[in-house]
Amino acid sequence: MKLMILNLSRRTTEAQLRDLFSPFGVIDACDLVMDVDKGTSKGFGFVEMPNKQEAQNALDALNEKRVQTKRIKVKLAK
Repeated sequence: MKLMILNLSRRTTEAQLRDLFSPFGVIDACDLVMDVDKGTSKGFGFVEMPNKQEAQNALDALNEKRVQTKRIKVKLAK
């Protein structure tokens, strides 16, 4: 199941994003979308988890959670 994570701090790293989701289960992929010109985060990313229940648990627990200074949004990616 692929999740989209929005409203991340631009200082958030891919490793921090992975650490945020790893307590909920196995992660197949973790990608932070970067601004190619600036080399900084665009403030959103994707996490893929093979187990649908683990992904749903992560979504339920992390949606609207305050991470650093931002309240993130987690939803199913289309």
